[in-house]
Amino acid sequence: MTTKISYAIAFLLGLAMIFLGARFFFSPEAATAAFGIRFNANGDYSFHHIKGIRDIFSGILLCALVLMNERRAVGAMLFVATIIPVSDMLTVFSKSYNGVQQAVPHIAATIICSVVGIILLTTKAQTKAPLKKEVVLS
Repeated sequence: MTTKISYAIAFLLGLAMIFLGARFFFSPEAATAAFGIRFNANGDYSFHHIKGIRDIFSGILLCALVLMNERRAVGAMLFVATIIPVSDMLTVFSKSYNGVQQAVPHIAATIICSVVGIILLTTKAQTKAPLKKEVVLS
């Protein structure tokens, strides 16, 4: 049961990453503000497209690994990827105009990624019992 819930959370995280990445393409100013930083692009959204495509790739990869039932790969990806929200959180905190409120999404992502990653890495693979063949005596 824990594995199924962890898979569901991982899949939702993947979908959220795709959404966040797409947002950097379609609404770069809003995406940057929601991230917790101020960025004056002056009409040049190259940085946003770079960030967006990386988020989309990460989300697609995470969803694909979940759909392929690659429990350990999903766990490893989530646990190792914890470095991303931690780094993002430190970046947000480094800005004098930010407080805890702007860092909450990054803190939540750090907790979710690390906990779900550890659960998936430490859970034993579930094997189903083989079907018993019935012997018909004639």
